[in-house]
Amino acid sequence: MRILFIGDVVGSPGRDMVQEYLPKLKAKYQPHISIVNGENAASGKGITEKIYKNLLEWGANAITMGNHTWDKKDIFQFIDDAPYMVRPGNLPEGTPGNEIVFIKSNGKEIAVINLLGRTFMNPVDDPFRKVEELIEIAKRRTNIIFVDFHAEATSEKLAFGWYIDGKVSAVVGTHTHVQTADDRILPNQTAYISDVGMTGPYDEILGTSKDAVLKKFLTGLPVRFEVPKDGRKQLSAVIIDVDSTTGNASNIERIQINDDHPFFS
Repeated sequence: MRILFIGDVVGSPGRDMVQEYLPKLKAKYQPHISIVNGENAASGKGITEKIYKNLLEWGANAITMGNHTWDKKDIFQFIDDAPYMVRPGNLPEGTPGNEIVFIKSNGKEIAVINLLGRTFMNPVDDPFRKVEELIEIAKRRTNIIFVDFHAEATSEKLAFGWYIDGKVSAVVGTHTHVQTADDRILPNQTAYISDVGMTGPYDEILGTSKDAVLKKFLTGLPVRFEVPKDGRKQLSAVIIDVDSTTGNASNIERIQINDDHPFFS
């Protein structure tokens, strides 16, 4: 079983890259399932129903979210009717949306889980305890379990990876928007990377205008962060190979597409 995951899609530049390159990546790598983190897909914060449907039309099989899940208020009008969207599972009981999604492919089911970290983030339930609950639910149906851990601190991401090594097929970090070079298979056959990276503007800072970010650092004054629509773009992703029976991962490979790392089919 091969899984393609595309990191945080930021604004229209990120959506443009998904629309252009997801079909090309699927043709090259032949993944059985393609997952996209869409929590920044609408102007850098949140997602809309139209964007959710567009990502599916362009080839995504599941959409994970993060701390900006609720930033576009119309999400409350469609999230309960979005079967392929998984929101963070460690939000309070009664929160709308799916805390786990099962995707069928190649005669197998893949469980997709999304959780938020707590270090330097808004208060949420304990992801370490919640993931145990969700793994138990997933195991009733499949051994192939994919986890998007949306967290700020690398130490928390590493701790989380070691905690569920051997319990899931893959745990990939999102949120910090810079691809890390620590992709590996942990000792108990779980694929891991601290951060997949972002998909969006290439010459800005974490997807937002570098001029605004520099002004913030230089002056300390409040600034409005916006996603520039023009300029060079990038796509960050990973491809993961998993045994269809045991759920054990055998390989994880980083993917970057930008002007310094051009795509070759």
